[in-house]
Formats: sequence, C-alpha cells, structure tokens
Amino acid sequence: MTDGHLFNNILLGGRGGTNPGQFKVHSGGLAWKRQGGGKTIEIDKSDVTSVTWMKVPRAYQLVVRIKDGLFYRFIGFREQDVSNLSSFIQKNMGISPDEKQLSVSGHNWGGIDIDGSMLSFMVGSKQAFEVSLADVAQTQMQGKTDVLLEFHVDDTTGASEKDSLMDMSFHVPTSNTQFVGDENRPPAHILWETILKFADVGSSEEPVVTFEGIAILTPRGRYNVELHQSFLRLQGQANDFKIQYSSIVRLFLLPKSNNPHTFVVITLDPPIRKGQTLYPHIVIQFETEAVVERDLALTREVLAEKYKDRLEESYKGLIHEVFTKVLRGLSGAKVTRPGSFRSCQDGYAVKSSLKAEDGLLYPLEKGFFFLPKPPTLILHEEIEFVEFERHGAGGANMSSHYFDLLVKLKSDQEHLFRNIQRNEYHNLFNFINGKNMKIMNLGDGQDTTGGVTDVLRDTDDDAVDPHLERIKNQAGDEESDEEDEDFVADKDDSGSPTDDSGDEESDASDSGGEKEKSSKKEASSSKPPQKRKPKGKDEEGSEKKKARKKKDPNAPKRAMTPFMYFSMAERVNMKNSNPDLATTEIAKKLGEMWQKMSSDDKQPYIQQAQVDKKRYEKETAVYRGAAPVDVDSGNESD
Repeated sequence: MTDGHLFNNILLGGRGGTNPGQFKVHSGGLAWKRQGGGKTIEIDKSDVTSVTWMKVPRAYQLVVRIKDGLFYRFIGFREQDVSNLSSFIQKNMGISPDEKQLSVSGHNWGGIDIDGSMLSFMVGSKQAFEVSLADVAQTQMQGKTDVLLEFHVDDTTGASEKDSLMDMSFHVPTSNTQFVGDENRPPAHILWETILKFADVGSSEEPVVTFEGIAILTPRGRYNVELHQSFLRLQGQANDFKIQYSSIVRLFLLPKSNNPHTFVVITLDPPIRKGQTLYPHIVIQFETEAVVERDLALTREVLAEKYKDRLEESYKGLIHEVFTKVLRGLSGAKVTRPGSFRSCQDGYAVKSSLKAEDGLLYPLEKGFFFLPKPPTLILHEEIEFVEFERHGAGGANMSSHYFDLLVKLKSDQEHLFRNIQRNEYHNLFNFINGKNMKIMNLGDGQDTTGGVTDVLRDTDDDAVDPHLERIKNQAGDEESDEEDEDFVADKDDSGSPTDDSGDEESDASDSGGEKEKSSKKEASSSKPPQKRKPKGKDEEGSEKKKARKKKDPNAPKRAMTPFMYFSMAERVNMKNSNPDLATTEIAKKLGEMWQKMSSDDKQPYIQQAQVDKKRYEKETAVYRGAAPVDVDSGNESD
C-alpha cells in the first residue's frame, strides 16, 4: 500500500476491553476496524495531540491522544514496526512520537504526572499506570492526606472483562514537594483541586433530557432513559444500566409496517451484560404517533462551544424523532434508516421467524436486521451467499404460501429466516440481487435462481398450507400433554413434526371455505375422503360412520417419542412466555425448536424414550401372554 501502512491483529485497549482488529495509518490520520465487523474508529490527523510508544509484555503499545482529552491504546505491534510507523507519522502528521518505559518493579509509591486529562503514576522515570480523568465520576478528600477517585461504572465493560476499576486512593503526605500547600490547604488538597478541573464530576447528577416509562424489548422492561453529556442511563425497577457514548456503534430508526410502533435500536460494542446474557443491541419501542416537547438542560454557551450545529435548545415532534436527534447530537453516532426496499404492502420489512421467534426482517442498504427478538444484525460484507428455500422443501406436500431465506456467513455461521410470505419473494430477490450478493439455487448449488422462481411462480395461490392444516386437524380442542402424540413422526429417534409429511390429514380440513387438495383421483368428489372398507363387506353401511374398536383399559400405555418428552418439558415454559399463543401455535413452535436442536441436546429425551420403549415392550409381552378377553363384540377389522 502506497498511502500508508496496514497492521493486522492489533488490539484496542482501554475500559472497553481488548478486541482484535486491523490498524491503518495513512496521510489523513489513523483508523482501526474490529475483525468480523463492528466498531470502526477513525482519527483525523488534525485531532491528534501526541503519540507515545511503550514496550509492554510480548509487544509494543501505541497511545494516541486527541484534542478532547480522549486517548486510544493500540497493542500488538512488533519491534520492527516501531521505527517504520514512527517515521511515517512524523513525515505525514508532523508529530514526533515519544517513548515511555513501563515500570514493573511493583512499587506503589512515586509521583503523579497530569498531562491534560491523563493522570500517570510514575515510579522514578518509568510509568506504572495511567488513567483518564474524564472517567472519574466523583473525587473527594479523606482526611487531610488522602484523595479518593471514583470511576464511572460502564455496564459495557463487564461484557468483555471480569474486573472493572471502581475507585482509587492516593496518599499525599504533608511533606510532599510536588503539590505545595499551606496549613489550610495541604498538598492532598492541591492535588484534589487539580483533579477536579479535569474530572467528569457532576454529569451523573442532572441529565440533559429524560424520557420516562419507555418500553424496551431487549433487555425487556420499562425504563426511564436519561441522556447525559457523556453517557446514557436506563433506570428500571429491577435493573440500572449506565452506558458510555463511546460504546455506541450506530443508531437504527426502523418503523414497523402497518403498526402503531417504531423501533429505535442502539447498537453497542462491547455489549451490556445482564446476568450471563449479553445484549449487543438495545431495542426500544416507541408509539409512532406520540408527540413530545423537551427542553435540553444545557446552557447556550455549552451548545455553541461543544454541540454547535448538533443540538438545539428545545425539541418538539414525534417522540422517536426527538429521542434519536438528541442522542445522535450527544453521542455523535450515525443513524441508519430504511433504504430502498419495499415489501408487497409498501412496508420496510417482511414478516419472518428466526429461532422459533416471530419478527420482522429489515433489508437495509448495508445489511439485514431482524427484530425484535433475538435482534440480529448481518452486514452484507459478512455474507458468503444467500439461498431461497421452499418452505418444507424435500417432501411431497410443500407449503405454497411461504418460503425460507438461508443466509450463510463467511464465518460458516448460518441464519435461517423462515415463514416468509410467498408474495414477498420477488421484491426480496430483486433487492438481494441488486446488492450483488451470491444467490444459490435450491438443490443443485448453481448460481442461478430459476428453479426457485419457477416453483414459486407455478404454485396455486389458493393452495392450503399442509403444515398449518395438519397441526390444526391433529391438535384437537383439548389442551393436554397427550395431544402431541398425534402430530409427531412415529419414530423413536426423531419424533419431530415435519413440513413434508405424506399424511392425508390436511385433506380433511375443518374450514369449509378452504379448497381441499388430494393426490388421489377420487378427490374431485364432493364427499369428504373416506377410509377403505375391509374386504368382504357390502355397501349397505358405506356411508355410516365406522364403529371404533373399544380400547382395553388393561392394555399397556404406548411408548412416547423423544419429541413428546421434549414437548412435556417445554410446553409450560412456552405457554408462560407466550400466554396469547393458541395451542396450535405452541405446538408449531415446539416443533421448530426440536428441529433446530443438536443431537447432544436431544439425547436426554431420546434416552427417556428408549427407557419408555423397553417398558412398553415388557408390559406388552405380559399383556399378550395373559390373553385378555376381547372387549369389542362388534365388527373387527384387519
């Protein structure tokens, strides 16, 4: 590269943790991009105030400080990189890099060097550590000789690091000669006043603006959202999150089609943590038509000096627009809105499901975003290929109303967006094709889509979805743990419902207004399908309902399949999480969950089924040996 130098596997250090990425220095400044996508940091050379090298364990560290007091620490350079990079920076930026040595003696006494907003603790001429005074939330005197610093608690820090710096105390004896004081103002007091000038003290007391009772879908709950000058805070009844603006990668403003709500998504890097769950996206749901008026708690001087052309004194308008404008002005993050894609209903997204969760898939100019749960952002540059799949492909009976979209990433990860309505196919295909993404054909692996197009075009629009009808017919009217026995496959090693079932139960739909389908020639008859009569029977009772054989109450209970055990274990949780879902929808979601489970995850249920199968075989042998009397004295059938 002639315009600069490129370095791979460089870590970004600091309070956000250490993340590998690609570091580039060019004539216009510096840039760092995280591997796999995510945060990109660009530093203009006019903003750089100093550059410092330091030898750290197994590598070299480059510290870049900029005008507003922030600093960036890049780790992972080799010894031969130092001289080449220093020469380039000096030639193109006019800055001579300094070099500091790291103190490894372990001494906890030394001197303090304050350079702008950076505080360095020096042991002799070597640096033991440094902290940014912009991260200090509170500072106070303890007695006459100690100064206590309390740091901002950034909830994104815990996502990548087990420990976070909470507070620090300096002991300054009265004999100190660096910070000279008097009887009323000892040296510790002089240090405290110096730190107070640069510390971010007081910003946590009064927010710039507050939005009360906002519905947040992930992490779920209602929060008061406070926007401060350097961070935002989510205050809920059970949780309280504090997020530095430096962790915000991008904002998304995405309206919901034909719905009175609008999504505002805050994408974070690193994510926040709640228990063991990481949340890289904060999904906020606003009422689209709600109007608010807000005055910002900022003086005209601060607005003119710090937020010129970015913020106004007051705002009035739709709540999602006001919130986005203020947050963008305070954080400096960019906002992404829907692009050129339009659905068949002139919306910005298509309905689909991901990991058994229903939601909306937004095709954006530079990626796909699935909302609301699990919020999944896929950049176009991360995609290896996409594949349109016929819903239930591979069987005789396939759904005509839906198709699936498989997105394969370069990292070999796959995302399957299911149950997309067929009439969305052409708009979605044209959009993806226009982005020059590789599209794989179903079945033959060729880079053409004619096969899928033909299948979707030639299918009858009025056809019934056999998968949905099958579940409706088999689920029954009663809610019980035994209803799954009818719609699972009769195999001990699988047991999961499939879309390509060859059963004929969907032919006998309960809905009289729907067109009935049958693969048999006699399906053209207006009479419902009837079961074949046993040989030797006349036609006298052909239209009478066949008498059902009574079940022997002493007969052993049939063995349950692995999927039935899974359904019994998960049905209650599914119903509690989705109280509005009908029984058929719960059964369908359980089936989708089972299909996505790995063999290891299914093993406990398979073992339960094997034990139950042995029980059934044993009881059946005893039952047949006892030769019970046939309780059905009526007709018999082979």
